[in-house]
Amino acid sequence: MNKKPLILGIESSCDETAASLITENKQGIPIVLSNIISSQVEVHKEFGGVVPELAARSHIEKIDWIVKKAIDKSGRKIKEIDAVASTAGPGLIVCLSVGLSFGKAFAKAIDKPFIAVNHLEGHALSPKLNSKLNYPYLLLLISGGHTQFLSVNGLGKYKRLGTTIDDALGEAFDKTAKLLGIEFPGGPQIEILAEKGNSKKYDLPKPIFNKGGCNLSFAGLKTSILKITKTIKTDQEKFDLAASFQKTVEEILYKKTQIAFDEFGKLNNSKEKIFVIAGGVAANKNIRTMLVNLCEENNYQSIFPPIELCGDNAAMIALVGLEKFKSEQFDDLNYPAKPRWPLDEDAIFLKGAGVQL
Repeated sequence: MNKKPLILGIESSCDETAASLITENKQGIPIVLSNIISSQVEVHKEFGGVVPELAARSHIEKIDWIVKKAIDKSGRKIKEIDAVASTAGPGLIVCLSVGLSFGKAFAKAIDKPFIAVNHLEGHALSPKLNSKLNYPYLLLLISGGHTQFLSVNGLGKYKRLGTTIDDALGEAFDKTAKLLGIEFPGGPQIEILAEKGNSKKYDLPKPIFNKGGCNLSFAGLKTSILKITKTIKTDQEKFDLAASFQKTVEEILYKKTQIAFDEFGKLNNSKEKIFVIAGGVAANKNIRTMLVNLCEENNYQSIFPPIELCGDNAAMIALVGLEKFKSEQFDDLNYPAKPRWPLDEDAIFLKGAGVQL
């Protein structure tokens, strides 16, 4: 009987120090043996956002312990590990360097292959951790740093259909929360406040709503929120603004996703119509419900990672490592950290560049 690969994944792209071990069963379905995440919320709370130098220092202090805990919890031994996969980008370079350097050193110490992983590819493949997922599929990646529609055609094969030309949706949630006086990380709290508010109270802008294909824009929405918060005097007005913001985001995603469905259909003749939603904002229950309903209207199958795997984690990094290990895609130990690393290497990276509005 052939031994199934055992992969150690390490994640440190921003403010989560994480390690995971995964393997697969006889049918080739991934099995998460451990997934340890250390949050830095308390470290950054007083600053209202992530401070790169403090985040990197915290990674350095915790990464050895986190990796050890992941190995212990997996019930496996170090000598059984077949490869080490570490996030190499995109992210904060001082943070990336910690996990990347540790992963390289660990791989060298146990004389096993090293695999550099694109953090976004981790999100893109993360639903494979709980779903049977066939290529191609349409991906909506919505996180703190990225908002993109991509055609996922295979491992390492991505075609960007649309992107935000300015701010990411997760950033818009966090900035709105901060303006409403919610402590960091405030993005997830918007949905809770919205339940108490009137979503029709404020008429908020929807930039490039009727143009730009499935490209998106959130800067103008944030500016409008800033202006309104200066006039708010009661908690109810805060609730109403949160509800109006949530509703506006849902309307933007609804329309832009419909356009992405059309674009994806033009590129692929696959009988299966699969729509994957991944990234931290995919944990928003209202957005999930809206997108599930939209998929039903358009005969698409909607697939989400488990809620606990929507945010940054190492299981998704280990998963990419597993896929690359099976196709022998290994990297040298001098592989650099990449603070900017688009999934679609052919796409123009600069914000707003190449977008026909």
